[in-house]
Amino acid sequence: MTGSLTDQAAFEELEIRLKAILPEEYQDCYEDLAPVSMGSASLIYGRDGKVAWNEIWETFCDLAMAGGPPHKGKLLEPGSRAEIDAEPVRYREVVEEICRGVKMVAECAAEPSSNPGWVRMHCESPGMAEWLVRAIVIENVSARAEGAVLNLPAGPAYRIEKEIKNVITVVAKTRHYWIEHMWPSQQREIANLFAKMAAESPLVQPALSNHNVQADRHETLRGRIAEAVQFATGLEPSSHQYAGWLGFVCPDVRDAIRMMRALVVSNVLSRREETVLFVPVNPVSDPDGETVVRLLVRTYRFAAARKML
Repeated sequence: MTGSLTDQAAFEELEIRLKAILPEEYQDCYEDLAPVSMGSASLIYGRDGKVAWNEIWETFCDLAMAGGPPHKGKLLEPGSRAEIDAEPVRYREVVEEICRGVKMVAECAAEPSSNPGWVRMHCESPGMAEWLVRAIVIENVSARAEGAVLNLPAGPAYRIEKEIKNVITVVAKTRHYWIEHMWPSQQREIANLFAKMAAESPLVQPALSNHNVQADRHETLRGRIAEAVQFATGLEPSSHQYAGWLGFVCPDVRDAIRMMRALVVSNVLSRREETVLFVPVNPVSDPDGETVVRLLVRTYRFAAARKML
């Protein structure tokens, strides 16, 4: 009985956290949102022949964090070192355009990162960067938070009307919700909540492919996490292959959304593609996978106890 009461209290705490990080209009209706897309906005060009990124959007789809449709169906990954080395000029052009677009839509400084495949966006505060990284990853665009800096993906194969637009769109969308839909007092409360969560368990993000993580070590950890989660929950690992991510097949979309949100407010970045729930694999920050396994199993059990699965 005591264990059940403890689990119930923990589940209720996750619900409180989720409401705390959502804009007010979602706090009492996120279970009712349908993940339906509005469609893509067309590019608008200025007199200089360049895309006028700040003139494209008048409104946005619901946040995927709240249960709306993710911006992309599959993860947008950064370019690999080999791809960048093969096309350095094109890569610089892509980075310059992403930086230009980010500055226009977010009014934040942006610059190339020393880590190939990434662009650095300087947020107004660490709290803003931590909220944006959660919201953007759930939209299926790669992102990493480092203090007040948000890292966004770039690659030489990125096209202006596709991948470059994807990156700038999710920045515009999530920054819009952060600035326009939440009062400064809520932003401060979110920052305080993230600090509390970090004290309990630091944020687990996917490993960067160029952070000296050996491929065999990464695969060993993926296998360990997959085996432990499947044994404890019955969830089968998916066949999707993404650097730094491991997927599990959920019964349906709604279950994947609920578990994804619960993990995010447990300080584990998470996202979904249809019914597949993805969790981070990081041999540096979570070397044994213990944090991801423990919190994913807990989330599954909460969901099962509430007859969500």
